[in-house]
Amino acid sequence: MSDSFITIIAIFLAAILMFIFPLMSMADRTDDISQLAVQTATTEFVDKVRTTGRLTLDDYDQFVSTLASTGNSYDIEMTIYHLDENPGVKVTQADITKVGENLYYNEYTTQINEKLDESGRINLKEGDMFSATVKNTNRTIAELLRGFFYSVTGNDTYQVAGQHGGTVAVNGSSK
Repeated sequence: MSDSFITIIAIFLAAILMFIFPLMSMADRTDDISQLAVQTATTEFVDKVRTTGRLTLDDYDQFVSTLASTGNSYDIEMTIYHLDENPGVKVTQADITKVGENLYYNEYTTQINEKLDESGRINLKEGDMFSATVKNTNRTIAELLRGFFYSVTGNDTYQVAGQHGGTVAVNGSSK
């Protein structure tokens, strides 16, 4: 009786070692590859906006399709910090190059998407800042397996994310 019980436990442990752990390892590697792809795509998208001075609907659509190619769904948050064109209203010696005197007003994802849908592009000027944050909204296989075996789940957890931002280097053309 005890020999059959030990045999059953040994078969169960062997199955776990032979199938479950390699599956978890492969799922983690898939998430790592998705993470790298998302971070690279986010960096390229933001850097293109920063170096051209404009955000176009075509660039945004290409960014979204690149993210979708990873097989996950994502929440994309964008923010534009517009440099105030008249920072010297309240200050008598305003200089746009001085640190601490620049004033910014913000536009967020919904406002940006509305402008892109209306005109197809947003022109930025030198000194504006642009940032994008991407987080997956679906649960990956690695998250599901980890949650099943380790019971470490939560509503606000995400496995794949990317973030990048910076200052616009040139004025966007109206062409």
